[in-house]
Parts: sequence; structure tokens; C-alpha cells
Amino acid sequence: MAFLQSQPPRQPFLNAPPVVLWLIAVFVAIHVATVAAPGVVTDELLYRFAFVPVRYSHGASPFELTVPLVSHMFLHGSWLHLTVNSLWFLAFGPIMARRYGATLFLVFFFVCGIAGALTYLALNWGSPEAVIGASGGISGLMAAGIRLLRWPNVHPQHDLTPILSRPVLMFTAFWLVANFGLAVIGVGTGGDVQQVAWQAHLGGFACGLFLIDAVERLRERSLLA
Repeated sequence: MAFLQSQPPRQPFLNAPPVVLWLIAVFVAIHVATVAAPGVVTDELLYRFAFVPVRYSHGASPFELTVPLVSHMFLHGSWLHLTVNSLWFLAFGPIMARRYGATLFLVFFFVCGIAGALTYLALNWGSPEAVIGASGGISGLMAAGIRLLRWPNVHPQHDLTPILSRPVLMFTAFWLVANFGLAVIGVGTGGDVQQVAWQAHLGGFACGLFLIDAVERLRERSLLA
């Protein structure tokens, strides 16, 4: 005789919230489309949607000055670039998405990405080099994740590890050194070495480090309402 048994609830892949997995899926789909497209189409996409500092010093159109602030985050230069960003996103994205929900998570991610692009712009004014990739936003998620972790012998403030605490300062120092190292050696294998927009990484990281305080206060107010 057969009996019906209730199935245990399925656990999400790698226990990541859907918004994280969907965003990674969008990154992958866009990269597949750009790789599969003819070279002239790919070049046109990069020209229109990458973040290029020289546009700001040459009177570009409103579209070119605003849309690439976000659209550059959906473009990646290689499968290695996409894979590394997706893994880092999968590591730190769920921390924010679970705590603050999809909407605040996405706002935080894109604001940090925009901050990274603007930092690159400030330090590379007039540069014709195009910036692509979600690393600025992911760096912000990383900074927030470090402050959300519970560290031994550290007393949190409003559930966040203080910025001037030893763990946050040490990780920030590590992130600075790592990015300066990437700036020198680049990323890639063989003759396909790509330069890293380390300024965008640092700008996104700094944004996330401070912006998480405002996001946490929003969360506290919503819980009290």
C-alpha cells in the first residue's frame, strides 16, 4: 500500500535569495548575448552602455551621462570577469538581501555601483577608457557584509560593527592593498590581461561602508512601525 508523504521544503540553490540569483542570471544572459552578437554590435553596445569618463568633459547627451552609470554594471569583459563577479556577488549579496529585502538590496547595490563609477570619473577625468562590470556595487555589498558580521570582542552599534573597529579597519586595509596590487598586475591569463578599475572598487566599498548605517536605520524604523 502506498502512502502520500509530505515533501520537505526545497532549499534555494546555495541558500541564496531569488533576487540574487535572478540578477546573476541577468548578468550571464547579457554576456551570452554580447558574446554571440557580431563584433560590430558588441562594440556598439559597449560604446552606448559602458561608463566612459571622457563623455563628461565633452558635452555628451543626457542619455550618455546618466544611463551608463547603471548599465555599465551589466556588462563584463570576459567569462573570467563575469565568473569572479558572480561568485563575489553570491558570497556577499545574500547577506544584504535576506536582512533588508529585495528592494533595499537592489537600491543599495546600484547606489554603490554608481558611487564607484563617480569615483573612477573623479580620478580619471577625461579618460577614454571604458569601465564595465558590477565590481563597484559588489564592493559595496562586501563592505556592508563585513559590518554585519559578528566579530569576537567587538560590541556592535545598531547591529553593525563600528567602522573604526579592528576587524573593519583590517579588512579595509587588505582591500586597499589587494586593489593596488590588481592595478599593477591586471587580471587575466597569457596575453589577455585586462586592467582593473580599482578606483571604482574603492569608491563602491567606501559607499557601502557608510551607506549601510542609513539602510539599517530604515530597517529599524520599519520594524517599529
